[in-house]
Amino acid sequence: MSKPPPQQDVDESQLEVTGPKTWAAGLPGVAVSLKRGVEQMGVGRTVTTLRLLNQREGFDCPGCAWPEPQGHRKLAEFCENGAKAVAEEATRRRVGPEFFAAHPVAELAEKTDYWLGQQGRLTEPMVLREGGTHYEPISWADAFSLVASRLNGLAGPDEAVFYTSGRTSNEAAFLYQLFVRSFGTNNLPDCSNMCHESSGAALSETTGIGKGSVSIDDFARADLIVVVGQNPGTNHPRMLSALEDAKKAGAKVVAVNPLPEAGLLRFKNPQNVRGLVGTGTQLADEFLQIRLGGDQALFQAVGNLLLSWDAVDRPFVEGFTDGFEAYAAHVRGLDWDAVDVATGLPRAQVELLARMLASSERTIFCWAMGLTQHKHAVATIKEIANVALLRGMIGKPGAGLCPVRGHSNVQGDRTMGIWEKMPEKFLSALETEFEIEVPRKHGFDTVDSIRAMRDGRAKVFFAVGGNFVAATPDTAVTERAMRSCDLTVHVSTKLNRSHVVHGREALILPTLGRTESDLQHTGEQFVTVEDSMSVVHRSRGRLEPASEFLLSEVSIVCRLARAVLGAGHPVPWEEFEKDYDLIRDRIARVVPGCADYNARVRQPDGFVLPHAPRDAREFTGTRSGKAHFTASELTVLRVPPGRLLLQTMRSHDQYNTTIYGLDDRYRGVKDGRRVVFVSPADLDELALADGDFVDVVSEWPEDPTGVFERRAERFRVVSYPTAKGCAAAYFPEANPLVPLDSTAEKSGTPTSKSIVVRLEKLG
Repeated sequence: MSKPPPQQDVDESQLEVTGPKTWAAGLPGVAVSLKRGVEQMGVGRTVTTLRLLNQREGFDCPGCAWPEPQGHRKLAEFCENGAKAVAEEATRRRVGPEFFAAHPVAELAEKTDYWLGQQGRLTEPMVLREGGTHYEPISWADAFSLVASRLNGLAGPDEAVFYTSGRTSNEAAFLYQLFVRSFGTNNLPDCSNMCHESSGAALSETTGIGKGSVSIDDFARADLIVVVGQNPGTNHPRMLSALEDAKKAGAKVVAVNPLPEAGLLRFKNPQNVRGLVGTGTQLADEFLQIRLGGDQALFQAVGNLLLSWDAVDRPFVEGFTDGFEAYAAHVRGLDWDAVDVATGLPRAQVELLARMLASSERTIFCWAMGLTQHKHAVATIKEIANVALLRGMIGKPGAGLCPVRGHSNVQGDRTMGIWEKMPEKFLSALETEFEIEVPRKHGFDTVDSIRAMRDGRAKVFFAVGGNFVAATPDTAVTERAMRSCDLTVHVSTKLNRSHVVHGREALILPTLGRTESDLQHTGEQFVTVEDSMSVVHRSRGRLEPASEFLLSEVSIVCRLARAVLGAGHPVPWEEFEKDYDLIRDRIARVVPGCADYNARVRQPDGFVLPHAPRDAREFTGTRSGKAHFTASELTVLRVPPGRLLLQTMRSHDQYNTTIYGLDDRYRGVKDGRRVVFVSPADLDELALADGDFVDVVSEWPEDPTGVFERRAERFRVVSYPTAKGCAAAYFPEANPLVPLDSTAEKSGTPTSKSIVVRLEKLG
């Protein structure tokens, strides 16, 4: 059995816990950002990178996908975590052949995720030979030859898995999926499978397009913004500025979350004088401390009340929707006692939210992984869509649905074809444009990929970006799956956990970061990305590359394709590597909405992809051609006595699986990560105290493998004002508790926000 992830490089018994902070989010991050930047990059490099971050002639933040403002941009168009992400990428620290010669892989496997990430930038291609103890240098040509030999030696193309993270550019993503489909498989799992896949599934059914229907300008026009299952202060800090602008324009903000979050309670904007000297802005007018998984019940209850008050936009419902009568009949029969149990909210708070929605003429609904990672996640998001349709909140200024994506280009990757089940129209366009044949059989998503590797049905794993082992559920199972592969390959900028949990052979292929200049045969290149609101824009790095041996992601994909598919393949891989404009010309002819790509992306703020529901209240993507009301059975998460419902989450000092430090300033945790947050009332009932040490044991009796319990050892209990019956812990430390086969219906997303656990006190 695989070992659990290592403990952090600190004694958790000595960590400092001061409790949740009541001071404002925002301002302290400026000092933290600058300090981290100087530590990693030096003074001059810090000034250079931060000056270019999210600017028109600079590079897109490698962190979150929150959009830049259209028109005027501030001198400092970044947040604390964006600055940390840049510092990690532009660091002067290096991991070269001498590092790997000094550290056997077995030793590196005992290090923590934080330690691995702090070693610096990878500088040369490295190989771990079968039976070897150390990574060794390998030439690029030999690395591509090795991958080609293993791929072409498979019994069939479906024995390979090709993963993508959300930091890949549009150009690299388009070429990557083109290569994979030319090779003969649709095994294209990506990080979206683990985060907003549920949003895409729900919105595709209800509005006909799996993307949000708002622009950044809509926030300043809204009357009401409802933020559900999201912590923007940590995960999308620049969103706080948009909420502050909305408040100044008269909007109300409602936060719905099991945890109180500093960023939504008070925000000190470092971009203005008031933020520097004042008390900040209280962003959330109302805070509904909901029980985990209770959001579906909340919005069904809101729908019930809106119907009973006849607070329905009848012209919109009658002219642009179908399914209303079935939905209305279902919701009118709501079991209010079940709502009470599911939400844990006083009915007066539910009614207050409904009245705010009834009186608002322009409402935006925002959500993130607090909604998407439950068994009933798709049904929950459809309930939000139902309420938006009732009130006519799609296709009008200041209103709409806003799934807030995480990683910087995760939405662009999907637009470019990174999906295991792309529609026929896209696949046919690929065939016509490139005169190739591509497969139609749906490929593996992330969870199916782990199952396939575990069972020996997939033997080669190739990842462009990301940290697959640390990002995925059921860590012990995932590690066994990776170790069973014949070959694992990772295109990366920095060392991470996935490099030391490897197949019989392993390759690390170092690539350029967003901050670095990309010089090809025809001159300096730029790439493009798509933000969370469908805006496509340029990104151009300016720094000298960390090593002369680095290749861009585009170069890696093009050279790999030539090695695997042969020089006679009809796709002009060599020409694409030389000139990225040629890639964009092909994107323009294949990807819907991307006509005249090269010219439009050179506009100052890029261009916005079409979105028929937002732009014209047209719902051509649904079966009926209208927005669709849905009726879903209410799910109530019931937990046995003595158990809690656990969610995994990020600390304030991390982004995705990258851990910048061991503090969580907003929650009052310093120098530690193996903590579990529990309400004081639950601690009393469980006979536990703040500071106790426990093993966290998850229970899932439906597990088809027969492994009904999973254990994460030695977590410190932190008394915290979370919703009663609910607990929280950081990932990846808590990922071992998430069963691989516990996934959301219809989307297959791991249920990382609804894990039934017990806490076993240690002596």
